Amino acid sequence: MKFVVVGHHKRRRQAECIAHRLGAHLLLDEYDHGANWNHRRAMEWAAEQNERVVVLEDDALPVDGFEQLVVPWLERFPDSLVSFYLGTGRPPQYQSKVAEKLIAADKIHGDHITLPRLIHGVCYSVPPSHLPKVLKQWESHKAADYAVGDAWGGVVVYPCWSLVEHQDGLSVERPWNNALRRERRQAWRLHRGAPAILS
Repeated sequence: MKFVVVGHHKRRRQAECIAHRLGAHLLLDEYDHGANWNHRRAMEWAAEQNERVVVLEDDALPVDGFEQLVVPWLERFPDSLVSFYLGTGRPPQYQSKVAEKLIAADKIHGDHITLPRLIHGVCYSVPPSHLPKVLKQWESHKAADYAVGDAWGGVVVYPCWSLVEHQDGLSVERPWNNALRRERRQAWRLHRGAPAILS
């Protein structure tokens, strides 16, 4: 398994910290090409590797032991797109469905839910065998998370307890509709290991 960090030059230091901690390949957007462009680069890089790749954004905060914790999930769902972050606030149209699914999972002591779309690009992994299809069906005008998920074209697995937190700061990219985002963007539930402090 390998890791790749997609970062923006305004967050260079934190991107480098995450990459250093995980021994990850770092893809920095030096010229404001945008998240869609950089996530596609991550998919292209992943397609050249001989093992599964986990993608993290530069504002991901992996919990302690993250490198080991992702392994059983990827072994359990070798043919699924797995997202290791399930967040509040954004996108708002999915939040009630997320709440319903988490409650339903609790009732059966389930440890994951599925959604029909990738709704966050904070941390995810596409099965290697599906990368050619994802790249072929990529749409460059979409938000990065939707570009990945829609090119994937299937359900997405989300652990109920996220393995990364989201550093809920200002976006480095202007929203497509220029709307100011005020929603709290943090994990619904975070794995009991606290997010590692990156310095």
